[in-house]
Amino acid sequence: MEVFLLVLLFVFLIYVKNAIDSKLDKIEDRLEDKIDEKFKELHKKIDDLKTIEKLPEKPIVVPEETKPKVVPEELKPSVVIEKTEPLIFIPVEKEITEEKTGKIVFSMDNVSAPKVQPKPEPKVYVREEPSKTFWENFRENNPDLEKFIGENLINKIGILILVLGISYFVKYAIDKDWINEPARVGIGMLSGALIMGVAHKLRKKYAAFSSVFVAGAIAVFYFTIGIAFHSYHLFGQTTAFIIMVLITIFSCLISLSYDRKELAVLSLIGGFAVPFMVSTGQGNYVVLFTYILILNIGILALAYHKKWGIINILSYLFTVILFGAWLFKDLDEKTPHFLGALGFGFAFYLVFIAINIINNLRTKGLFSPIELGILASNTFLFYGAGMLVLEQYHPELKGLFTAALGLLNFGYAWFLYKKFGLDKTAVYLLVGLTLTFITLAIPIQFEGNFITLFWGAEAVMLMWLGQKSKITYYRFASIIVHFLMMGSLLMDWSQIYMSTATLNIVFNKICLTGIFAVASLFAVYYLLKNEDEELEQFGFIFNPKKYRKSLRGIGIITSYFVGLFEVGFQANTNVNGANSAITLPVLYHLIFSAALFYGLCKSKKTIRYQLASIIAVVNIVLFAFSFSNYAFYEHEQYITTGVHQRIGFYLHYISLLITLFFGYQLYKINKENPVFELFKKKIVIWIAAFFIIYLASTELMLHGLVFSNSPVTAQDIQSSTLYKLSEPTFIREQLASDSIQATRTQIIKTGFPILWGILAFVFLIVGIRKHIKNLRIIALSLLGMTILKLFLFDISNASETGKIIAFILLGVLILIISFVYQKIKVLVQDDNKPKETDETK
Repeated sequence: MEVFLLVLLFVFLIYVKNAIDSKLDKIEDRLEDKIDEKFKELHKKIDDLKTIEKLPEKPIVVPEETKPKVVPEELKPSVVIEKTEPLIFIPVEKEITEEKTGKIVFSMDNVSAPKVQPKPEPKVYVREEPSKTFWENFRENNPDLEKFIGENLINKIGILILVLGISYFVKYAIDKDWINEPARVGIGMLSGALIMGVAHKLRKKYAAFSSVFVAGAIAVFYFTIGIAFHSYHLFGQTTAFIIMVLITIFSCLISLSYDRKELAVLSLIGGFAVPFMVSTGQGNYVVLFTYILILNIGILALAYHKKWGIINILSYLFTVILFGAWLFKDLDEKTPHFLGALGFGFAFYLVFIAINIINNLRTKGLFSPIELGILASNTFLFYGAGMLVLEQYHPELKGLFTAALGLLNFGYAWFLYKKFGLDKTAVYLLVGLTLTFITLAIPIQFEGNFITLFWGAEAVMLMWLGQKSKITYYRFASIIVHFLMMGSLLMDWSQIYMSTATLNIVFNKICLTGIFAVASLFAVYYLLKNEDEELEQFGFIFNPKKYRKSLRGIGIITSYFVGLFEVGFQANTNVNGANSAITLPVLYHLIFSAALFYGLCKSKKTIRYQLASIIAVVNIVLFAFSFSNYAFYEHEQYITTGVHQRIGFYLHYISLLITLFFGYQLYKINKENPVFELFKKKIVIWIAAFFIIYLASTELMLHGLVFSNSPVTAQDIQSSTLYKLSEPTFIREQLASDSIQATRTQIIKTGFPILWGILAFVFLIVGIRKHIKNLRIIALSLLGMTILKLFLFDISNASETGKIIAFILLGVLILIISFVYQKIKVLVQDDNKPKETDETK
């Protein structure tokens, strides 16, 4: 077990060391590559110069002429050389392309070399390179694989093998009882000291290499003392604790001396692991957190000298995890330690504020996003811990605690800015935290919807103050408060609407609170109506246009849910029967959707037409396959229980009208310029015809059931064959189901053929008048399907009256359709012909 833990620790150390050394190797390799490239470019330029200066073996000589020849203008070259002395032409290696159009003219007045018009350089198009794989990046950063293995990898493997060899030797000696327990501990400490000595000898010339040995030595020290305490019991818990603390202090000093970040990380991990190494299972939180506090004060001293962000992050995470785990466990005990939790939490809060700002105060540096994140999260985590403790300890102090924390942030922000010149970004963050906690303080003293009302009013006030004072962070504060208001509203909904309390219709506290929240959103929208300038604060950008659009969308969605929850709550409270009650929220949904649809259609923008089309399609589908079913469920309940209630049936007429309104408006929007590519395709006509047939069939079935069935009576139950064998409730349900099923079958066999025949006739007439060929095909397809259904399914087991009516009416419709086709077949033929154009005329 000891060997395994040692191997595990060294694997981690090698990984950290490898990351540091690889960066140094990358820098060195890049410098060498750049030097090699420069030398290659220099040698290439020298070779080019030698090639140009080289003379030909047999120069071409032009004989002297006393008089220059007269050359016609059209035959003169472009370069003129007027020289009676012999000319030597030096051949140029570069090829001259035949694309030149300029003339070469020789003249004896000039001895200069022929001038050639330079060729324009071609345009270079740079293609974006694809992302590189891990292996490609590795080869680019380590071009010399041998060097990487020899200088960067071998040392890690070597120290690991050395430690493993020593560990296996010691284990073998222990198994053979060659070494007693105190000697084993002595060998471990001596091995660590020897490794540390080797590291010290190598530190000047091989700093990176020696740090690996230091890490191994410290690991040996930790595990040796841990084994001596737990396994061999050579000394008590206090002694082991003191020794490990000394090892931690020693490792911190070594990390500063070597100036190696990875050693500091090792020291930190070892320091936080010490309590667990010497733990006996009987925890004392005072001793534990006192030690953690002392350790963090040491990290504070380290942070003053070195800006090692990873140290601050790790110490913060370890402390939060340890304190948080203890706090949640302690609060579940019978006697929690309230004062101890508040005291240590406040101490850790102050220490981590100092750790994250002390180096920036000393160097006048800027805060990184990670440091600002730790500052903010440190405050909120302490606030959360304090609220958890006060919830059980003194709930009446929660508001005072919140206000005090806000004033504390403002106090030390002002002090550090005035005395030490703290970075303004951190100052703004702390001021923002102050505003946040002051905002929280007052509502915390109240309950329920008062918090939502306060935040809604404050969000409007902060935005108005931001406009008047020109202070940017007021606007960001308004955004934060609005988010808090929405969260509080959600909690109000869950607490009040999920209860069994009785509320007045609309004029109750939760509904009015929701209306006030919506008014707050649209009030800020109105304040920003004429603003377009972007503002920046805390590294964030405030865009009035985008925020205005967001407020409008959130306001519409919130108003929808305010009404939906109120209607649903009142329906469940005041209407008997779940199927009847749910039809009221359904109707509200359709009315709200229709109003939103109408508002979107008033604007002529394409994006709003698209959104309106989506709303229409979604609601048509919902009504066809979901909303229309509630009237059927209500009828089944009526047949089974005998409770006469037709709320869902009567309200479904309004829902049907709204659905037809959606369909008609959807047709108008997409008639000339379809907003989606799908609406340009022919399949849309088939889909629309399907919904018309489906809705008409559903309405026929509903009205047939409503006007045909009657409730099951006690006499029906007594006359049933199951009366003496089953419970009355089961018999009632069975009789109601049989009655409804019989009526459904009769409507399907006799009513549907007639209805579909009428629809086929209507589709045919409209298709002929509007010259829509697909609609005529749909009519004929529906008619053919009706005929097949009639002969293959409906004719069996149908009543004589139903057969007579269905056959007569369907026969008449088929004859009428045939007559219409014969009467106006010219129109159909003309519609199939290609339209005549000016050219064909």
